[in-house]
Amino acid sequence: MKAIRTTARERMTGFCRVCPVCNGRACAGQVPGMGGLGTGSGFRANLSALADWRLNMRVLHAVDDPDPSTEILGIPLAIPVMAAPIGGVAFNMGGAVSEEEYIEAKLKGCQSKGIIGCTGDGVPAFIHEAGFAAIAALDGHGIPFIKPWEDAELDPKLEKALATGAGIVGMDIDAAGLVTLRQMGRPVGPKSPDQIRAIMARTPARFILKGIMTADQARLAVDAGADAIVVSNHGGRVLDHTPGAAEVLPEIAAAVKGQIVILADGGIRSGVDVLKMIALGADAVMIGRPFSVATVGGLEEGVVTYIDQIQTELISAMVLTGCRDLKAVGRHVLRPKDPGLS
Repeated sequence: MKAIRTTARERMTGFCRVCPVCNGRACAGQVPGMGGLGTGSGFRANLSALADWRLNMRVLHAVDDPDPSTEILGIPLAIPVMAAPIGGVAFNMGGAVSEEEYIEAKLKGCQSKGIIGCTGDGVPAFIHEAGFAAIAALDGHGIPFIKPWEDAELDPKLEKALATGAGIVGMDIDAAGLVTLRQMGRPVGPKSPDQIRAIMARTPARFILKGIMTADQARLAVDAGADAIVVSNHGGRVLDHTPGAAEVLPEIAAAVKGQIVILADGGIRSGVDVLKMIALGADAVMIGRPFSVATVGGLEEGVVTYIDQIQTELISAMVLTGCRDLKAVGRHVLRPKDPGLS
């Protein structure tokens, strides 16, 4: 990983510093780029919210070979991790590798390690086109995410997404405030529960809503019939001063756990972070920027190496907290840094 990160730093010069700790401080306001919007507060909140929880070490047990596998929406996962939908290599990551090389390497690396990657959407069109082509080349092994466009653009993109063979599609509803797209004549906007129902009625695939940050919005997603939600503030890239995902995840899990698949995204850097998110109520997680760094720095080999690292860290953390499998992971493995946290 050290060599992969060194290469990524060289290839992403001016767009990402590949800091020793990816916490959004050095890149605040760098959007486009890999930073967080405005002050970068939302980006940093993702990291600090996870840091507010520590792990209870438990070693008097017989768990020496834990099982970190799971199944999400019919997809078996070797570990409860997906690569989040991040694209736009040219204007976010420096363009040293092409959009096609980037997304192909990410999805192939994920598939080879028994997990799944997601593809992004945006302007220009080659972002989603490269993603769709990569999923189709892997016989549908990928999850295409589409922005909340108006119907004239939304429906054709949904049709193309389904034509890849993907059995799951997602919408990053948290992109609703991207005014730059509207200024380009490509408007996005919020979707009501009724609109979500209508979209799903004409989409014969399982449907994920990404960008849920409150319990009441999670209940609306359940009522609308979504198959899964992603607790996410879009990496702090669409609204400044949001809380971190790990801060709101327990409240959301308390409201809808068991009624809908709960994914979480934001600030996850290690297998320990994955364990924390599962303990806070997620069924699985999405990881964004670290996958992008690994992909730009090492293409498919970089992705495989990063997944190996995450898996090793997660299994070690499960051993040291006494968790035989993911069902055994609960709040008992966590200790709040601040006793006032519940």
